[in-house]
Amino acid sequence: MTPQVSVQIFQEFSDAISPGWINAVISSVLSIEPEWSSERVGVVIADDESVADLNREHRGLDETTDVLSFSNRHSGRYYGESGDQETATNYTEFVLPPGHYADLGEVIVSYPQVCRQARQAGHTVQKELAFMLAHGILHLLGYDHEREDEAAEMFSLQDRAIAALDHCLQS
Repeated sequence: MTPQVSVQIFQEFSDAISPGWINAVISSVLSIEPEWSSERVGVVIADDESVADLNREHRGLDETTDVLSFSNRHSGRYYGESGDQETATNYTEFVLPPGHYADLGEVIVSYPQVCRQARQAGHTVQKELAFMLAHGILHLLGYDHEREDEAAEMFSLQDRAIAALDHCLQS
């Protein structure tokens, strides 16, 4: 099976990125483990302001970031100091009918931040975007890099995902 990918690209970036390319990247990342191949996932390519707003609201961090992952299966960490933590992390799980499964979640990428990081790293925007998409998908799958042992596992999978993306990337 192939994953089902829903792609939304903010209008100002629609000429720079192909939804088909994003779909190919996500499919390639999810193909590194057979049990992931039928997942459903959403991808949004957004601007700095939107990603910063989401980062502030859902993580308590008042800053832009490159990628955010909103998993339907794994909760994330709230870093803020305000009482908003309860609002951000306290939710009631939605129960689906038998035979229906929740999407894996949604990956939201700041395209301007990806462009800045690509310039800084000295590689293409396409490669940086693929890296961020792989990183975000792994977070949706429950991987993290908070602890050293977790980071080793996540970055090993991320390296495998990037290696699997060779057919999607230009040098």
